[in-house]
Amino acid sequence: MSFLLSLSRFIDALNEKIGSGVSWALLISVLICTGNALVRYALHTSSNAWLEIQWYLFSAIFLLATSYTLRRNEHVRIDVVAGRFSKRTQVWIDIFGFLTFLLPMTLIILYYAIPYAWISFQSQEVSSNAGGLIVWPAKALIPLGFLLLTLQGISELIKRIGYLQGKVDASAFEKHATTPEEEIEAIKAANKLN
Repeated sequence: MSFLLSLSRFIDALNEKIGSGVSWALLISVLICTGNALVRYALHTSSNAWLEIQWYLFSAIFLLATSYTLRRNEHVRIDVVAGRFSKRTQVWIDIFGFLTFLLPMTLIILYYAIPYAWISFQSQEVSSNAGGLIVWPAKALIPLGFLLLTLQGISELIKRIGYLQGKVDASAFEKHATTPEEEIEAIKAANKLN
């Protein structure tokens, strides 16, 4: 079990780094969108490439941050129902959900997404829009995103099993709620930057 817990920590760290890195794509996307709108209205010109890069970045944000969201336990849940049960029962519900819904779904999508992206890469697929971009990098995000989500699902499964065996504390997978004191400190830190 110690190897599996080490693997889980590695997967968690990987998805934390990717999630933090992908957060910059949101800023870049907003800047590109703003710049494109300003150029379009001020200079009456635009480019399909600028529009396409926006949806590439949005795709990256959505597909690569899902595993980060699962890692942070911020995904949509049935807490209204599950919150009434004991922690052990909640963990069993999570295990059932991972094995019955999450992992089979991610593996099916990977099964179809890998050839889909590979064919696009082999043919060097390009957008049909005038001045558009190459398409295969966006299509490659699909299997990459679902691979990361599969790995995070495995990590979460390992942690839940470790909890049932008494080797993992529930804080390893519970949602971290910030305290009022932490929020005040974050606001003070943000004000110091200005």
